[in-house]
Amino acid sequence: MKTTDPLAGIMAFLAVAERASFTAAADDLEMGRSAVGAQIRALETRLGVQLLQRSTRAVRLTEAGTVYREALADIQDRVRAAGQAATAFQTEAVGRLRIAAPPDLGPDHVAPVVARFLAENPAVSIDLQLSTDAVDLIGEGFDLAIRGALAVEPTLVTRQIGTSPLIACASPAYLARRGPPATPQDLATHACLHFSALRWGRKWRFERDGAVADFPIRPLLECNNGPTLLAAALAGAGIALEPAFVVGPAIRAGALVPVLTDWNLPVIPVHAAYPANRNIASKVRSFVTLLAAAFAGHPDFGGTPG
Repeated sequence: MKTTDPLAGIMAFLAVAERASFTAAADDLEMGRSAVGAQIRALETRLGVQLLQRSTRAVRLTEAGTVYREALADIQDRVRAAGQAATAFQTEAVGRLRIAAPPDLGPDHVAPVVARFLAENPAVSIDLQLSTDAVDLIGEGFDLAIRGALAVEPTLVTRQIGTSPLIACASPAYLARRGPPATPQDLATHACLHFSALRWGRKWRFERDGAVADFPIRPLLECNNGPTLLAAALAGAGIALEPAFVVGPAIRAGALVPVLTDWNLPVIPVHAAYPANRNIASKVRSFVTLLAAAFAGHPDFGGTPG
């Protein structure tokens, strides 16, 4: 096949020039002898000059071949260096790591892991972007996305790194003023603080005795940011439905109180997602491993799957 690739055949030529043998060069390159010969003939045709003199017993450089070899003196070293530089991304944590994560997870859960990772991997820098949008990892140049979601695109390679239950909760002041709801149906008369990106819409999902039901609510406040809803709940504005990774610390401090605790709520799986590729960069693998370990030991995550 005709090619205009200026590098085609060069490595074959240099191998033959070094070994003075097509057979030895083919062995070095792990190619067939005929393939080496075809590459060099194509190179000579493209250059319009004979580089090697061949006989049944010997191979020698022509004058043009000698000049050509000398001009390419450092190319093998440069190719090897380039290969080592590229391979380093598979064997070492190096380069820039672009991460997308939701704002609900970023400050309290992802940022501490980022700080530890940077301390342990000084050859890596990190670009952390917080957004509620599901980014196009390949199109937008991200290496990794952390998803606190109930569904993940099937086209991405994902690793579940933790789970976090949803919790309905309110401040002691709100409950003293309005009283706690006795059943999910009572939410219709309460001030509800609603995460607007919840995939069920303006309904909260509860389960008991194997039966799952969605209960309509009339939100007093809708917002697409968990920490903002947390702040409103802490101020006594109403009942919030939030993941444990958002409200857990406030509940342990007594600033929020869970309600409807005899009903079960959905559990949110937290995933690390990255583009499908057999050769995942070391920096990605290392960061995901560190993040999974941090989540496994955190009280607001239900551990990691096996």
